[in-house]
Amino acid sequence: MAGLASEGSAAASVCRGVAVRKDVVAVVLSWRERLALFKRSNLVDHDRGLWHCVTGYLDDPDAAGAPRRQALVELYEETGLGIADLTAFEQGPALELLDGEVLWVVHTFRADTTRRRLELNWEHDAYRWVRRSSLRRFCGRVAWLDDVLRAGDPGGPVGGSTPGQHCS
Repeated sequence: MAGLASEGSAAASVCRGVAVRKDVVAVVLSWRERLALFKRSNLVDHDRGLWHCVTGYLDDPDAAGAPRRQALVELYEETGLGIADLTAFEQGPALELLDGEVLWVVHTFRADTTRRRLELNWEHDAYRWVRRSSLRRFCGRVAWLDDVLRAGDPGGPVGGSTPGQHCS
């Protein structure tokens, strides 16, 4: 997902002619002003070994409440957190990210929890709670994670290392 195409932009016009549209949800989880980053396991199809947020495919994006419902399902599956464990859960903007002939529509969410310990499933090998100001030192992120983080907090600091860059 190389480029970001916002609604009404020239890139968004090009996006309407792509061969495939795929909808996903992306949940940025926070605890005590720290963001959760999850290291993708070798068992997943994409972005193995890179740090990311909670994500999942959305099969029927036009169904009423589908993005919110799927975001909560993914959050539970990947972290063990249920709605009762959340102090906030808010939907952000949908992002359009173009990757070749695929238009990824990313339905963004922000969730806050009081639980520090998470229960990971097979999709992740590890997680870290990271201060937003320390993200630039946290290399090896999925390329479009910064776009998702900006959507949840447009004014917050993000970036610094090359997305997808591996540390030695």
